Amino acid sequence: MESEGGASLPSGPDAKKRRVTYFYEPTVGDYYYGQGHPMKPHRIRMAHNLIVHYGLHRRMEINRPFPAGPNDIRRFHSDDYVDFLASASAGGSIGAAVKLNRQDADIALNWAGGLHHAKKSEASGFCYVNDIVLGILELLKVHKRVLYVDIDVHHGDGVEEAFYTTDRVMTVSFHKFGDFFPGTGHIKDVGQGLGRIMR
Repeated sequence: MESEGGASLPSGPDAKKRRVTYFYEPTVGDYYYGQGHPMKPHRIRMAHNLIVHYGLHRRMEINRPFPAGPNDIRRFHSDDYVDFLASASAGGSIGAAVKLNRQDADIALNWAGGLHHAKKSEASGFCYVNDIVLGILELLKVHKRVLYVDIDVHHGDGVEEAFYTTDRVMTVSFHKFGDFFPGTGHIKDVGQGLGRIMR
């Protein structure tokens, strides 16, 4: 069913329409890492096909991610690491945050994002650029605080590490703990310095 006003969802509790912007790169599903490899980029294409099949695309503004420039990526990652990743892209998540900041959308999706293991100067867990941290940094240009909720089975260690000492970002990660990658995310890990303050 097409909603009034195009790219929006039914009203929320405040009776306002929710505008949705969705970032999708059609070529992302073209990568194949081999049989048995845990990274399956075709899942992103599958999610997109489901969105189209169920007609949800008619309720969203669909955008193609722009290539993130070196200065965008350097907002979190070190110069040496950015030079190493000169062609990497994190534009979908940054673009989603820009849409939210400009109030062009109430909800923004980037199925190809979520690379929460990348650290400031190194890759980890198949994640080379931490698009989540870059998106949050973009949101912090406008918003005083950001709540980040991670529901991946693996602990969002790169995001937690990035904001461990600030009170502007609260990270909440629901993950498997123990003898499981990345082996971090103990329930007693609650930040340091300003990062321990909850208001």
